[in-house]
Amino acid sequence: MKFSERLYQIVTDVWDKTHQHPFVNGLGKGDLPVESFIRYMKQDYVFLIDYSKLFALGVVKARDLDTMTAFAKLLHETLHSEMELHRGYAARFGITRQQLEETKATPTNIAYTRYMLNVAQNGTLEELISTLLPCMWSYWEISKMLADKYPTASEHPLYGDWIKMYSSDEFGSLAIWLIELLDQLAEGKSERELAILEDHFLTTSRFEYMFWDMVYRGEDWPV
Repeated sequence: MKFSERLYQIVTDVWDKTHQHPFVNGLGKGDLPVESFIRYMKQDYVFLIDYSKLFALGVVKARDLDTMTAFAKLLHETLHSEMELHRGYAARFGITRQQLEETKATPTNIAYTRYMLNVAQNGTLEELISTLLPCMWSYWEISKMLADKYPTASEHPLYGDWIKMYSSDEFGSLAIWLIELLDQLAEGKSERELAILEDHFLTTSRFEYMFWDMVYRGEDWPV
């Protein structure tokens, strides 16, 4: 069994719950309240600023030029394609780029990104990947699920662009590259070492669910 298959089994319950979340299904059905999506879009934008740093750290920790180049591509795609999707949405809602960048991250958002950055800065390359992978992998899974479950979802005038981007072969190929790299790096590792990677993967999978839930509920600082 590949290590990625083992990881998938570990997070099945968490990902199933994520797939059933009303925010996620609201994207597919097209009935997600617009204010919830705006809240998500703003919080995800500042999330992606920190998420991009993980790919930069991947360049630093890479052990060969091909891997460095691939992480550099992931960094570029995040900064110039994924975040551009958010900037495009913001423009439709009359939100400026400056306003996006000045969004105050919620407690859950900060906890999530700081966990990943701490692991990335202090751990190995495989720890870095196991920590950031649930976001990319689950987004690909979610968008494909929504496209299959709701055949007209990708044509929705508002949420269709989101589904098309994350279900695309281009985005999927980036997720697959990370999955395959982690499988390679996990080969020959002890059970103790693999358990550390599993814990990171499970933790950030849980954070993914919490992120969807916090933007749906409208989480903010209590004072």
